[in-house]
Amino acid sequence: MLWLAQAFLAISLVEAQSTPYGNTTNPSNNGSIPVALSNATSPPFYPSPWGDGTGDGWAEAYEKAHAFVRQLTLLEKVNLTTGVGWEGEACVGNVGEIPRLGFRSLCMQDSPLGIRFADYVSAFTSGGTIAASWDRGEWYRRGYQMGMEHRQKGVDVQLGPVVGPLGRNPKGGRNWEGFSPDPVLSGIAVAQTVRGIQDAGVIACTKHYILNEQEHFRQPGNFEDFGFVDAISSNIDDKTLHELYLWPFADAVRAGTGSIMCSYNKINNSQGCQNSYLQNYILKGELGFQGFIMSDWDAQHSGVASSFAGMDMSMPGDTDFDSGLSFWGANLTLSVINGTVPEWRVDDMAVRIMAAYYFVGRDTAQVPVNFNSWSLDTFGYRHAFAQTGYGLINEHVDVRDEHAMAIRTAAAKSTVLLKNNGVLPLTGREKFTAVFGDDSTENPYGPNGCPDHGCDNGTLAMGWGSGTAFYPYLVTPLEAIKNELVPQGRVVQSVVDNWAYDQITALAKQASVAIVFVNSDSGEGYITVDGNMGDRNNLTVWQDGEQLIKNVSASCNNTVVVIHSVGPVLVDSWYESENITAILWAGLPGEQSGNSIADVLYGRVNPGGKIPFTFGRQASDYGPDLIYEPTNGHDSPQDNFEEGVFIDYRAFDKNDITPIYEFGFGLSYTTFSYSDLNVQKVEAGPYTPTTGMTGAAPVLGNSSTDPADYQWPANLTYVKQYIYPYLNSTDGKTASNDSEYGLNYTWPEGATDSSPQPRIAAGGAPGGNPQLWDVLFSVTASITNNGTIPGDEVPQLYISLGGPDDPKVALRNFDRLSIQPGQSATFTADITRRDVSNWDTVSQNWVISNHTKTVYVGSSSRTLPLSAKLQF
Repeated sequence: MLWLAQAFLAISLVEAQSTPYGNTTNPSNNGSIPVALSNATSPPFYPSPWGDGTGDGWAEAYEKAHAFVRQLTLLEKVNLTTGVGWEGEACVGNVGEIPRLGFRSLCMQDSPLGIRFADYVSAFTSGGTIAASWDRGEWYRRGYQMGMEHRQKGVDVQLGPVVGPLGRNPKGGRNWEGFSPDPVLSGIAVAQTVRGIQDAGVIACTKHYILNEQEHFRQPGNFEDFGFVDAISSNIDDKTLHELYLWPFADAVRAGTGSIMCSYNKINNSQGCQNSYLQNYILKGELGFQGFIMSDWDAQHSGVASSFAGMDMSMPGDTDFDSGLSFWGANLTLSVINGTVPEWRVDDMAVRIMAAYYFVGRDTAQVPVNFNSWSLDTFGYRHAFAQTGYGLINEHVDVRDEHAMAIRTAAAKSTVLLKNNGVLPLTGREKFTAVFGDDSTENPYGPNGCPDHGCDNGTLAMGWGSGTAFYPYLVTPLEAIKNELVPQGRVVQSVVDNWAYDQITALAKQASVAIVFVNSDSGEGYITVDGNMGDRNNLTVWQDGEQLIKNVSASCNNTVVVIHSVGPVLVDSWYESENITAILWAGLPGEQSGNSIADVLYGRVNPGGKIPFTFGRQASDYGPDLIYEPTNGHDSPQDNFEEGVFIDYRAFDKNDITPIYEFGFGLSYTTFSYSDLNVQKVEAGPYTPTTGMTGAAPVLGNSSTDPADYQWPANLTYVKQYIYPYLNSTDGKTASNDSEYGLNYTWPEGATDSSPQPRIAAGGAPGGNPQLWDVLFSVTASITNNGTIPGDEVPQLYISLGGPDDPKVALRNFDRLSIQPGQSATFTADITRRDVSNWDTVSQNWVISNHTKTVYVGSSSRTLPLSAKLQF
């Protein structure tokens, strides 16, 4: 297995020279300030922890998983852990089946906002948009409805939700797939989404773990302008990792996510899917993750190394799409029988997969896969690449139920009112309404006319890439506004060519109200749109949108601007214009886009959304830029996260930069006031680090080591480029295609050790030490609706941890309250031990510092009228 061993040694040598993450910081400052991150290394940690069923509901799932795996042969275990190859079966990812037990191939399917490559499905609101609802119930409902649609199509694992990228830089191409650059907002949103998906009986795959914060150079490859460039390395210190980027993953694990997807990029110069520190020590050890780690598609770069480093499932299974070769498959079989990889490690891979399967109830919820990712035709080939197995492949099952109304509601609740000079809500009795912008109308190719939505034609309701879904229809803003006004006999006209300057001016002069729609798009890096290779090149609105706004507002003194965007855009040159009377951010609303914005424009919904990021005046306000060109020759570009935890509003606060619209900001058609802050201390015991030892690795099988027992069956019908677990020879050298087979390679110390292991002090349960969620304070405040109409308000609780290297304030809790006019409601929030703790790199645990801590409550990160010191 020389080709596997060489791939492994390349990473093990890096890890052997490395030091703990905490040592990349300034020891004189207790490890809190990053000092030298360039060419950082990642410490090794072995063995890969075996799951033990810790956590609510996991014990029973593990009992069933152990019973199932005990029945399996080595070939069947390998089949369960290795994908069959790209386009090998109906889903974007499938592992092998186990016919002897009637166990079908598991189906993995995109995306985090619906079902990719399938008809008769819903196109839900994006994660980055529904985050603006700040509504736990909406997050759960969206997750549950997406889960139900996946379930009814026969999907076992939904490839979502997303909290990586977190959103370090607003130009990151896939930020919209996640929720927010704030870890608490993202953490609560991902937890609710995971619970919703899995309550529907489908495994949630939280991704991408971790620090996958840009699309440029996310994986090694040949680039047109630069030649070969290795994958980017996200270099980070231990404190920042824990206090920012790991935080929402911990919430997902605590919520029970059955799967986590490891990412394409390197972290501290160790490939994500074979980074033993992040997968073994942090995820499976400290966070107590009980499910399975799945590779991103082609993010596996080795066989033995990724096995030892904690990866449990290879996706899509081949070394490159449709290569017919695999790092696992037959090579994993051979690795076990020749003694390189212990069988207990493969057992643990299989157990983790099956435990997740039982944890969400797939044994009772599973239905046959009834769609095909590679064709919308009714009949076609079961094995698309091999062009074999012709028959019924798509039953066109309509799984949408009544989800459209929920999508409409969610998108309206997520719309944020940024400016209003009293013009909104519109009455519908306006004499002449003019609608402007390509973003108001249809894509001329149809809503699904661009592959994976890789274009910016017509109204924008989701970004592009694998994180998308087919639209069943897309209600455009123009048609929704016409539906609103035409039945009332009103005049409504439009110009949808953004460059038709003369016609725009002529129409704007006639309008009593002009509504301008603009957008800004982004997506996954394998698609380039208007020169944007996944990541945005800048933060301006697209399609000459800024000039469109200026042209309309120059001729109409009642101009309303609606922004559909993947994140913040630059509004500094026009937002203060007196002729621009209102601005709305509508994000990426999904299929009901037009109806949801009409609900807000015409007052059926009083906007209560709050922006989940910051609108700055210029791109440089946000901190370090993305890396658009190689910085290290052909080697990995070194992306040093030297800003630490200071991203988005934290960076604005630290650098004393005044944003245009701050994180958490959003207006309403009514007004609210805050009063009567009360903070009560709750008695809780001291924080106790987890101690003791784990049990030994379970022994579930004792497979033969004779290669003759693993040869190709005589009656097997071979499918071209399909990944199988069988050996092609009884000779190891021939089976491995390794001319130096049998040489004594050096594997990392402890990788094969199945004896009891020390428990990690910051661990102890899924998500981390359970005492982190002890409630230390209970907070209440009174919120009053001072207006004449009902409205929703989102009171937000922030904490200042008080240290010199802490954010000025950091979000820690919130709620969305519906309040009648003239009435008050009580905002109630808990403060947990985790909320007031810092990560200590010396003790490798969470500690409460001696600095004075202050709690703030208000309507945004910069409007915090209520405050109190926390008395410990």
